[in-house]
Amino acid sequence: MLKEIRIHGRGGQGSVTAAELLAHAAFIEGKWVQAFPYFGAERRGAPVKAFARISDESILVHSQVYNPDYVIVLDPLIYKTVDVTEGLKKSGIIILNTTKNPTETGIKNCKVAAVDATGIALELNLLVAGSPVVNTSIIGAFAKATGEVKLASVVKAIKETWSGAAGEKNARAAELAYDRLMKGW
Repeated sequence: MLKEIRIHGRGGQGSVTAAELLAHAAFIEGKWVQAFPYFGAERRGAPVKAFARISDESILVHSQVYNPDYVIVLDPLIYKTVDVTEGLKKSGIIILNTTKNPTETGIKNCKVAAVDATGIALELNLLVAGSPVVNTSIIGAFAKATGEVKLASVVKAIKETWSGAAGEKNARAAELAYDRLMKGW
């Protein structure tokens, strides 16, 4: 079964890396995958999108994702200016980086899961150029919210991407987000 994921963030937050990590984790589990960005005239801080696909069979479609099964939102405020629910399937789930309870986000007509990925990054001192790294946390939250990949595969993908202390710290962020995820359903 093909599952499509759209990731919303801001330039510099790691949306593309999040898509690649998600695809890597699914690949570890023997699934077919795609991960790719949507680039326009983006710059650091501007809204950006990245996409991933996960399937048990070969993936023949190569367009951007228009009707995602899942939406990941890295920036805690972007959903107020960008329609992150656009095209989301009725059974879809949004995984949102926020301190709010999922029922307090104001997002309607879909399942919302929430985790304070920013807080986890700050707790672990997981910063790049002074900004919190939230993409590894949110992929751990995605694993719990959807069941599409196992946490162990996410951790392995992270450690294969970054070695040493960086890999350990990012893997810990994913584990904490998995444990702290709040489902609104």
